[in-house]
Amino acid sequence: MSAVLEAVRAGRVGETALLVKKLTDAERRALLPELQAVRKELRATPWESRSERSYPALQVAGAVCHSGAAAAATWIAGADMRWRQAPVELLLKVLADRDTGWQADVARRLAARPVSADVPFLLMAGLVRRSGCEVPVTDAYVVGWVRHIGHSWGRVPLVDRLRAEPDLAPLVNGLFELSDLGEVRWLFGEGPGSWQSALAELTGAGVLERKAVVDACVARLLRGGGPTDHRVFLPLLGLLALTRDELCERVADWTALARDAVSPVAGHAQAVLGTLALDGGLTPRQLAEASEGLLFRTEKKLVRAQLVLLGKVLAREPAAAAELLPAVAQAFGHEDTQVQERALKLVERQVRRLDEEPAVRAGIAVAAEGLSPALRVRAAAVLGIAAVAAPEAYEEVLPPPPEPVRLTAAPDSAVELAEEVSALLAAGGDGDVDVAAFERALDGLARHAHRDQDALREALEPVAATRWWKQSESHGRRDTEEYFGHTRRGLLTAEGGLELVLGTLYGAVSTATLLAGVRSGPADHDCARHGFSRILDVRLRELAHRIRTDPQPLLLATPSWSTGLLEPAELVDRLDTYRRLGARVGEADFAQALLRVRREDRSAALAAAGRAGELGTPEGDRLARVLSAGEAALPGSDRRTSGPRILVESGEVRELRTDFPEAFRRLGRPFTMSDAVRYCYHWGQENHRHWLATLPELRELVAVRLVHDLSEAALDDERGAGAVLPLLAESGGVAGESTHLCVAYGLGARHPEDRLAAVDALLVLAARGQLDAERLGADLGQLVRRGAVKPLRLAESARTAAATGANATIWEMLRHALPILLADLATEGTAGAPGTARGLGELLSVAADCAERSGARGELPHLAGAAARRGSARLVVQARRLRDALAVTEAA
Repeated sequence: MSAVLEAVRAGRVGETALLVKKLTDAERRALLPELQAVRKELRATPWESRSERSYPALQVAGAVCHSGAAAAATWIAGADMRWRQAPVELLLKVLADRDTGWQADVARRLAARPVSADVPFLLMAGLVRRSGCEVPVTDAYVVGWVRHIGHSWGRVPLVDRLRAEPDLAPLVNGLFELSDLGEVRWLFGEGPGSWQSALAELTGAGVLERKAVVDACVARLLRGGGPTDHRVFLPLLGLLALTRDELCERVADWTALARDAVSPVAGHAQAVLGTLALDGGLTPRQLAEASEGLLFRTEKKLVRAQLVLLGKVLAREPAAAAELLPAVAQAFGHEDTQVQERALKLVERQVRRLDEEPAVRAGIAVAAEGLSPALRVRAAAVLGIAAVAAPEAYEEVLPPPPEPVRLTAAPDSAVELAEEVSALLAAGGDGDVDVAAFERALDGLARHAHRDQDALREALEPVAATRWWKQSESHGRRDTEEYFGHTRRGLLTAEGGLELVLGTLYGAVSTATLLAGVRSGPADHDCARHGFSRILDVRLRELAHRIRTDPQPLLLATPSWSTGLLEPAELVDRLDTYRRLGARVGEADFAQALLRVRREDRSAALAAAGRAGELGTPEGDRLARVLSAGEAALPGSDRRTSGPRILVESGEVRELRTDFPEAFRRLGRPFTMSDAVRYCYHWGQENHRHWLATLPELRELVAVRLVHDLSEAALDDERGAGAVLPLLAESGGVAGESTHLCVAYGLGARHPEDRLAAVDALLVLAARGQLDAERLGADLGQLVRRGAVKPLRLAESARTAAATGANATIWEMLRHALPILLADLATEGTAGAPGTARGLGELLSVAADCAERSGARGELPHLAGAAARRGSARLVVQARRLRDALAVTEAA
């Protein structure tokens, strides 16, 4: 058996196959532990050509030596075997002497693996063919078949390749049942020669049963799938060219698709229903049911088309008014007032036919409450109901701002602390690490390391056992030292800092490496992110070095609140503890505490300053001076432009340039536009939470460094930058130019989740009385004008914010944004479609909604010119609506 192992290690696949085939069953069982040992050894070896070449031979040997089908399948499909597999023909050959039941079992188990396991299709298909079992219609098997058909057979047309497939029917059925076409989507193509045309041709020729294919295609569209899967199945449905009888049989399916499917599929279903409705294939009740779902969709094109269809049917069948007009009234609640008006006009034309249907008329009157105020007046006159009562004085409703959470003390139990550290490490990245929980854990590690390091190590053992630096068989001491000590390559993140502290506790990092990290620190870098990232890095390295050399009794900088604020009285108490114990204060720890200490509450700050001065320590005297000096002054700022972007530069923060460690002084330097746009390796949003907790009363210093990142969310379609905006709004200090510019970019972000975060930030600022709507509106007007923010995205954000009840706030914002855009519109004349007009109609619609609901009055510069334009374009219609709303006079 040593010869087998020698052949495996040398990567001689053919020789390995011959040797293991000659072994008896007992010898194969005896060889298995040695093969598993080789596999473990290869897993721990860095990936290189010497170890890589052993895997194909190892796969063959293990497949033959495992007597159980489950074990053999698991071995063959192992993740470490995936990138270098044995030839399929060889695997099939060495397994050929197994009975057919065993081979069928292995085939089914391999096919049951996820698609990502990348089991060779030819191996599964070969086992199926040799065993004679039914084809396993699983995702892995079907995806493998699609790839095989798409990549093989040279110049043979796809339709002929499919025609030659003996298991075509079940595999095609499996194709329709795939949860997501995923990576094989591109293989389907379009037009002649595509999968869709081939399947349609085979269906027409009778190779595939027509009813089964049609039913499967419709069922797949109903079920949905990946975001682009409909681009395969919808064209196929069109190529199948369903007859009128086939269309009529599936009215319920078309109704469901029109209501819930993605927009292209819903449009197809709507067209089918429209055709049937106009040639008598739908009853009025069926059309009403389909319309009720369609008219609730957000796509205005679909809603308008359905109203047109309903109008045509009502013109041909006036008797259907009692059935169809309640469905039309569903559109009264649509967010687009033009859709509301279309629906109301349809009701106006047909309402006389409801004279004998008082219950239907009453139901439509109830639905009319969803109309805009101006349209409600028309509806009251048409429906013969009481005039709409004069609205009460408008009262703004803003969601209550989130309250900061008081941090609880660090766990007194080392076991409980270990559980919290484990949870933080399992969060999977700094973007998921809660700052309060992280700071609490750091404080707990410092306290327990000072109290009893042996007990702390014992409690943390289950956590440390899972860390990469603890697994000596795969990572040597040199790798660990380089990772934790290579300060020139990168900065420690929150997760990396926890790893460093744990590694220090377990001796994975030498004292010399820890000292070098504290003394030299990371290389300086002139980018927007380095200052904050550097502070976190030096704090973590200082803590690790002190745990090894001079444990601290506690951390001074641990916040009192979830925002990062530290109560001055608590900091005085902690300094007093250091004084009583004769402990040495950490330089970085104390500097961070000074940046976090609350100074806005002057009475509390001055009281703590008196106590701090009585401590008789240098740190107490320094704290007393800081607290007595008042709030930190913000530097001056200037706007700069870079292409369509508007960025902000800020001056020097003198307070941070003196009496602070070098790592902290970076935040006090002037911040220039070149700093903002310079690429660096700190790129990303993962540390933004820590940035705000670093300066919890100076959010403008954070915001000025975020402006460029937020501009990328609007201009470059970056995802995730907006997540920081609610935290920025909840932070302390002045909400100035940079904060509002960040929110402005977020409202125009590409991705909905970023826009929603910006809406949250806007509402928090408004609820806290810190929103300058005039500033924000002017910023938005300039950004839209420069092309940095798209009007349609801004309109969606504004509508979302207004829907919470903040109509007056959003109107005030748009009142200062719209004149800038309307002025540009006026200068471009009335001919053609001006560039600034794209999406402006949507903004005017939101503004009109807010003005009507909040009772806003007055004139808006340049609005009259837009309203005086000819035509019925959305921009003109909404400009007139806004003009009329602002001109309404209160009843005497």
